[in-house]
Amino acid sequence: MRTSRAVALAVMLSGVGPAAWADEPPALAKARALYNASDYEGAIDAASVARRDADWADASALVIARAHLEQYRRGTDAGDLSAAREALGAVRAAALSPRDQVDLLIGLGLSLYLGEIYGAAAELFDTALSRSALLAPRDRLLLLDWWATALDREAQSRAFSRRARVFERISARMEDELRREPGNRVANYFLAVAARGAGDIDSAWNSAVAAWVRATLSPETTGDLRADLDRLMTQALIPERSRTIVARDPQEALTALTTEWEIVKQQWK
Repeated sequence: MRTSRAVALAVMLSGVGPAAWADEPPALAKARALYNASDYEGAIDAASVARRDADWADASALVIARAHLEQYRRGTDAGDLSAAREALGAVRAAALSPRDQVDLLIGLGLSLYLGEIYGAAAELFDTALSRSALLAPRDRLLLLDWWATALDREAQSRAFSRRARVFERISARMEDELRREPGNRVANYFLAVAARGAGDIDSAWNSAVAAWVRATLSPETTGDLRADLDRLMTQALIPERSRTIVARDPQEALTALTTEWEIVKQQWK
């Protein structure tokens, strides 16, 4: 059983700083701005103009690829996914700035993810995360979300007996993330998801309750995290945990756990 949760938006495309933006041709700067404004068709048109300049052809192709990926996510036109792969295949990593190299890794990962090759996508997102010092905090959080979501979907495609190692990998990273930033929305959510995926419903419950309380440590994401946690609890953890309480009637256990969760939410608003 999967809970309903939207995957985060794509990481922003940017230069490495004011100097990089100053050197770029206007068409490429315009393409980046249009991409970040979610005008993907406009970004493709502007980047296609910039691509005629050999010095900026690779960075421009990267913008084109990422824009096609976002168009595919919006409309699932197979032509966009093919165009994205073609553009990504033309990019020479050595010709990119360090920041654009991270975007290339993300783009390659997204192309695999959208093709439902989740395990390989996670490996590319993991490589990008190793260079995440180049990303803004918000963008790093989105990338972490993509990584965990890709691994979660990879695990769901495996037999239950082969899922544990994947979820252990998610748990280890999320525990480390929470040591550095206790309010981390992605880490709080996926720590509970990973415990549930590994079959440890009691730990998943405890992680979800703790995450609800920790959510206020990052006020800008409190509402989103709590919405995700409430959905996880009501759709998955409450019904699954109720079936493990063998000494009580299943419906009585379900009601008791629902009440317990409602009390937590009322006590920690």
